[in-house]
Amino acid sequence: MRYTNDLRRSWKILKNNRVLSLIGLATKAGKTVSGEFSTEKSVKTGKGFLALVADDASENTKKKFRNMCTYYEVPLYFLSDKESLGRAMGKEFRASLAVQDENFAKAIMKALEKESGR
Repeated sequence: MRYTNDLRRSWKILKNNRVLSLIGLATKAGKTVSGEFSTEKSVKTGKGFLALVADDASENTKKKFRNMCTYYEVPLYFLSDKESLGRAMGKEFRASLAVQDENFAKAIMKALEKESGR
């Protein structure tokens, strides 16, 4: 029963959060990579159009991605927490991910701007 309630709660979060929904859609389409190493590789090779890092990631991780994304001119956003990012991707905890499709990246950035404008 507890599992069912957790699933309902996470579905509600995804349904109400357009950014996490778009991340899930991009993941289903195979247009995201997650984890520190894969995200870093994606940004450095120019395949990543957007990097997302969880708010509750370590300061070292945040600093690393902030510096790297500035250098490689890749937009970087901090949002949500590790659990929500992972759940949106259908995986365990994820501290970082990169979106490898330009159109998904633009849609996610647009949704992030819209949310922050509220």
